[in-house]
Amino acid sequence: MSVASDDTSPLSRAIPSWMRALVRRSESGMVLLAAIVGALAGLAVFLISDTAQRAHELFFGLQSEERLSGTLGLPMILALSVPACGGLILGLVNLAIARRRFPRPIDPIEANALHGGRMSLKGSLIVCLQTWISNGFGASVGLEAAYSQIGSGMAARFGTSFHLRRADMRLIVGCGSAGAIAGAFGAPLTGAFYAFEIIIGSYAVSNLAPVAAAAIAGTIVTHLLGLQSYAVVAGVAFQPHAAGAATLCGLGLFCAAVAVGVMQGVAWMEKLFRRVRLPVWLMPCLGGLLVGGLALISPKVLSSGHGALVNMLVGPPAPVLVLGGLLLLKALASAISLGSGFRGGLFFASLFLGALVGQFYLGGLQFLVADTGLTPHAAALAGMAALAAAIVGGPLTMSFLVLEMTGDFQLTVAVLMAVIVASITVRETFGYSFATWRFHLRGEAIRSAHDIGWARDLTVGRVMRTPVPTVDRNASLVVFRNAYPLGSTHYAVAVDTLTNRYAGLIRVADAWQANPELPDGGKAVETLALFRDQTLMAGMTLKQATQQMERCEAEALAVVDEAGHVIGLLSEAHALRRYAEAADRARRDLAGEGV
Repeated sequence: MSVASDDTSPLSRAIPSWMRALVRRSESGMVLLAAIVGALAGLAVFLISDTAQRAHELFFGLQSEERLSGTLGLPMILALSVPACGGLILGLVNLAIARRRFPRPIDPIEANALHGGRMSLKGSLIVCLQTWISNGFGASVGLEAAYSQIGSGMAARFGTSFHLRRADMRLIVGCGSAGAIAGAFGAPLTGAFYAFEIIIGSYAVSNLAPVAAAAIAGTIVTHLLGLQSYAVVAGVAFQPHAAGAATLCGLGLFCAAVAVGVMQGVAWMEKLFRRVRLPVWLMPCLGGLLVGGLALISPKVLSSGHGALVNMLVGPPAPVLVLGGLLLLKALASAISLGSGFRGGLFFASLFLGALVGQFYLGGLQFLVADTGLTPHAAALAGMAALAAAIVGGPLTMSFLVLEMTGDFQLTVAVLMAVIVASITVRETFGYSFATWRFHLRGEAIRSAHDIGWARDLTVGRVMRTPVPTVDRNASLVVFRNAYPLGSTHYAVAVDTLTNRYAGLIRVADAWQANPELPDGGKAVETLALFRDQTLMAGMTLKQATQQMERCEAEALAVVDEAGHVIGLLSEAHALRRYAEAADRARRDLAGEGV
């Protein structure tokens, strides 16, 4: 795990205290910081995109500004060797990183869900390098993972330097992603809602201004630098039609099925590559060779698919069999790329796949129904948004992307219908987006970027009672009563005085209910000890602690270290109270109510 936690960097030392105070206490200060972060994210997007395009032109012999997936054909030697060489280079880079024992980079979603927005800029740069190599050498992945990672990584560095609170850290990380995605697509609404739905995990009115400022700043910077926008302005003559509603609902269901298949396919391909008897660092080379073989059939499977998508949206629709074949090839190429170890995302690949799904679905439906209520281009855009929303998440993000691509409100409303059907179906039947599905496979219980890290941070060690009321296990009840009068405390911990090892929990009321006569009062206190084999560890979360108390029907338990030494005491009532307080604080942060 790689989390930036120190604030002694040169940037931190260069920021005066009055500037920190302005950002921490003033909404306008946060908006200004968000705009700076968004502008820097836009600059990073331009550099990554421009150099990746130049790499395509150099390695594959493309003409200036010609898109790799839009080319009509490639020489066999280039189609096979370039992705394989890229995989070899990536494997060697990964091997060097592993030997240097760099901590695992943290994804922006994971950072906001578990770590309060804290992530490492160094780890983000590593992800960018891996993604650039993957995309630059033609693997079937997009650069959006690098865009979002570097935007969020820079934002997190600014956040730690300005000593931002947890809620503001999560917000500024979202602003970094908003600026990056908005700049890449030339679509500020898309970038803003990408941050809200995918990176921050919620929408709050108080967060609108910073996120919007970052998205607009990122868009302006990439526009001024002349970046060719990923968004394609496509005029679609669409008119609402009664038959179109049923067609769009069916398309949403079909996109949901394809989305689940793609996500499951990536996981299946990863398992398949793990069974191959090759060193891990050679896996991307094998994957690149396989992707190159698919590129011999159609170069459209290479890279993110931007050029191929442009051609689809401005040209005539292809035959149904061609669309179906290309859909299978692109899905297989993406699964092989990610499964073999190439780094990247499925954001733009899912857009291209969705456009293929939309036109394939419409072409097949036209064999059965004469009037479907959709045109091929409208079906492509609806499928594009629906499949991307199902795989990446963010139904409003994808709907606004269509709006900013076409400027057609009627079409956007129709697209939203397919998006909603696809999103609900995947959420109820599968339960994950692509990012959260990969977290699930890794053992992380993350369903979105909602902040659940506070629950993990709220450990027994942080809330337990210290110092602990203790008594020697061999002390008499008389001695115990003298030390702990009735009402002084509820529980005391019996210990072996010589070793400080736990021997049981004594309920004070039980000790005072015993016969006060000497024969009874002279008994060792250990005879009243409860829960001798039930203890808590300091690293447990409060949820785990309360579950253990429930299992053994205890109102309190002692906290011990690995050697069995008593270090604290935790009652169920105190644990539940602290959990409720933290949950309420997280709810207020989520709603933008502040402290």
